[in-house]
Amino acid sequence: MIRTTLAALALASAGLSDGAYAQTIIAQQPLAGTRLDISATGEVARVPDIAIISAGVVTRAGTASEAISQNATRIERVRAALARVGIAARDIQTSSVSLSPDYIYEERQAPRLSGYQASNQLSIRFRDIRNSGRILDALVAEGANQISGPNLIIDRPEAALDEARTRALAAGRQRAELYARSLGLRVARLVAVSEIPGMRGPEIIVTGARMQAADAAAKTEIVPGEQQLSITLQMSFELQ
Repeated sequence: MIRTTLAALALASAGLSDGAYAQTIIAQQPLAGTRLDISATGEVARVPDIAIISAGVVTRAGTASEAISQNATRIERVRAALARVGIAARDIQTSSVSLSPDYIYEERQAPRLSGYQASNQLSIRFRDIRNSGRILDALVAEGANQISGPNLIIDRPEAALDEARTRALAAGRQRAELYARSLGLRVARLVAVSEIPGMRGPEIIVTGARMQAADAAAKTEIVPGEQQLSITLQMSFELQ
């Protein structure tokens, strides 16, 4: 029996997390002809519909309590601004709160305490990326002085992943037909198919996601670009 392997099956077992996903379908009929193993990937492109940014407030004061108090006041203004522009409470999450001393360092001198720094960071989900400009500008207007991101995701990728699976199956079948013709054989049946664990989409390839502002008067915008979602299948065919 000839065995042709186009992809290393070690990918299925190397460095996988506990949450790795795999699904295998195997035909029960005994193999009578030549076995051909093929790895094929299906890809689809989608525009992300959710952006996640980190926004926060950093304050400095002479005492720890004053730094914390000022920070609490400003972060409350930020939360209120988010509510006014339509961000639901479920899309706002505190990601970190910190308080640390500030020191002045001078040559040949012991560090001298100059005050304290308080920080409160929020993780914010934008479910309407088109309105990102006014949301970001509202954050800055109400005292947010640390903003980073975005992390762009597709809210419900299942349909797109199913399309990628269909494309992977078609690509694998087409490749099997090519090998069969080259060997003077025909594809009798698909013996087994499985998703390679750890390679389930979406595979994030951002092609244009960024935060941009042309000038001080312009609105900051998040440009979503596209993401490629991919599924890789391992398939075994019987050739006769």
